[in-house]
Amino acid sequence: MNVAALVEKRRTQWAELERMCDGVGTPRDVARFAALYRAACADLALATAYQLPPGTVTYLHRLVGRAHSRLYRSKRFDPASWGRVIFHDAPQQIFSDPCVRIAAILFFGLFSLSAYIAYNEEMFPNYVGSILGTAQVEQMEDSFSNGLSGNFSQYIGMAGFYIQHNTGIGLRCFAFGILLIPCLYVLCTNAAVLGASFGYMARDGVQGGDTFCEFVTAHGPFELTAIALSAGAGLRLGIGLIRTEGLTRLASLKVNALKSVPIMVAAAVLFVLAAFTEGFISPSPLYYPIKAGWAIMSSGLMMFYFVVLGFPRKGQL
Repeated sequence: MNVAALVEKRRTQWAELERMCDGVGTPRDVARFAALYRAACADLALATAYQLPPGTVTYLHRLVGRAHSRLYRSKRFDPASWGRVIFHDAPQQIFSDPCVRIAAILFFGLFSLSAYIAYNEEMFPNYVGSILGTAQVEQMEDSFSNGLSGNFSQYIGMAGFYIQHNTGIGLRCFAFGILLIPCLYVLCTNAAVLGASFGYMARDGVQGGDTFCEFVTAHGPFELTAIALSAGAGLRLGIGLIRTEGLTRLASLKVNALKSVPIMVAAAVLFVLAAFTEGFISPSPLYYPIKAGWAIMSSGLMMFYFVVLGFPRKGQL
């Protein structure tokens, strides 16, 4: 078959690409549009190289240009559209994502169970030692035995450290998510260790227990929620590799990566808020009711954003 006949056979795909230049809806349509655009570029190169009729070359030039503009067009900054994305689309998507729900149930369920077991020394005398180890228990008691103190320069350093530390936990949960099992392992071990730490330090008579509870109250809601969200975003990537829904694995991974973006952005914002709270408010000499009030306010804001704004509206159920 000569080149002219081969290019002529592509007219059906050109017509399909021309129709899609008017608009695409689903992620599957976007993947199809990109494939047709690449094929049209190749057809144009062939038509030019083999000097096909000028009408064909001109048509392909216009089609490729139109498709390119559609694919790579820039959008003007629109505050109203961004407001809708941040306060409508993102919370609705996060709330309805089953990966986020699974990660949240696993993390907070194991955290609460581990804290309960660690708190009940009589029923489970060896639990804390097996989860945390003697050295870590002694280190926690020593760290909080002298009360909370510090100055502004120390707070800045602590905030920087906690940003790095918290981001590391979140990135591990997210990065391992593509393999599913390692992500679940990191999520569950963090839930068990953190829960055991909270439960043990809440026991009566533990050295530094009151100071520990005062320290973790303010930043706990931000930090714990951010870990669960990071794991949810990672699981979304892993599920995309397994459940392709008719797409190639690479295309499915791209679609699910886009779905995970708002989850990971929300997690990153919460990690930063947790780090600054942990650096400037948690160790400060502020009265405990102020720190508790900060925790209640932050929990309320997150509940409003993720549940109230995210709950499906009428017609979406």
